[in-house]
Amino acid sequence: MLPGRHHRPRAFHAAAVLLLGLAMSLFAIPAEPSSALTPNDVATNARAGETSSGQLPGSFQWSSSGPLIAPKPDAAHPVVSVKDPTVVQAGGKWHVFMTTANTQGAWSMAYTSFTDWSQAGSAPLTYLDTNPDIGNRYAAAPQVFYFAPKRLWYLVYQTGPPSYSTSTDPGNPRSWSAPRTFDNAAGSGTLDYWVICDSAMCYLFSADDNGHVFRSETSVGEFPGGFRNTQLVLQDSKFALFEGGAVYRVQGTGTYLLMMEAIGSDGRRYYRSFTAQGLTGQWQPLAATESNPFARSNNVAFPAGAWTRDISHGELIRTGNDQTMTINPCRLQFLYQGMNPSASGDYSQLPWRLGLLTRTNTTC
Repeated sequence: MLPGRHHRPRAFHAAAVLLLGLAMSLFAIPAEPSSALTPNDVATNARAGETSSGQLPGSFQWSSSGPLIAPKPDAAHPVVSVKDPTVVQAGGKWHVFMTTANTQGAWSMAYTSFTDWSQAGSAPLTYLDTNPDIGNRYAAAPQVFYFAPKRLWYLVYQTGPPSYSTSTDPGNPRSWSAPRTFDNAAGSGTLDYWVICDSAMCYLFSADDNGHVFRSETSVGEFPGGFRNTQLVLQDSKFALFEGGAVYRVQGTGTYLLMMEAIGSDGRRYYRSFTAQGLTGQWQPLAATESNPFARSNNVAFPAGAWTRDISHGELIRTGNDQTMTINPCRLQFLYQGMNPSASGDYSQLPWRLGLLTRTNTTC
């Protein structure tokens, strides 16, 4: 059995899952055991208008960069991996937050920024434990966005429970506040928290490394408080819906895209996808099998050489940076984590690096 990502101890209550499952009428979804646009182009074109000229396809083809962002260890930070990226554009720069793991297996976060992806490899990393308000604590799996109703940036991550810090300047690592907890937003044993809002409500999605996806809700006016009504919204076998979930609004439509990381029959990580009409709609499979995945080694070309067989925890490049998490289906790119296929050992010591996929089969 391939070990899961042990970012924190699992204390998942099976009874709670059973009750949630009985409350929901869900059907298990079985898992089947070119020239690239730059992200700068994506953002520039997205600002031209809300209406996109395409829909999500039923199958995907991608081209991958080589590793773009790698660890930069120093005397106080013997880091061996960078993973779980989240990315926005603001102030003419790309801002990337990520999880780090060190030689002792401790998890923390780092930040980097640059104006063009050609600079990503040389851009310095700032370790967020140097911010005294975050400090030397367990922190992992970040998500960053601008919450427009309060004109405030949010960094959502896990400190055990779902937590968040706020800032008025995402480019200043020392500006982030001490973490606070989203109360009643997720059950014990969950991880990889993801926030997305529509015009009236905000939702927090989470997974449990055991085949379940949960959703809680609050109003836009109450956010970040008021979470309630946690529901089980998707279920399957353990490795078919594992972790690394993300949800996006498809620009110019009423469709939402849910991506979930799975572990395939070859033991490698890949992404499945589902769509729904509205954030409380029923999720239906889109590209969700090993033979027709959202992103897997078998639908990714590597022009510079196949440096990874895992397409693992990552985030799509958004058209903007606000709480609606909007993507343009005509210009999809995916910042993800991969690693040397020959690497093995304890999960915390695996040499994860960050690369960028660009969709190549667009018809827009």
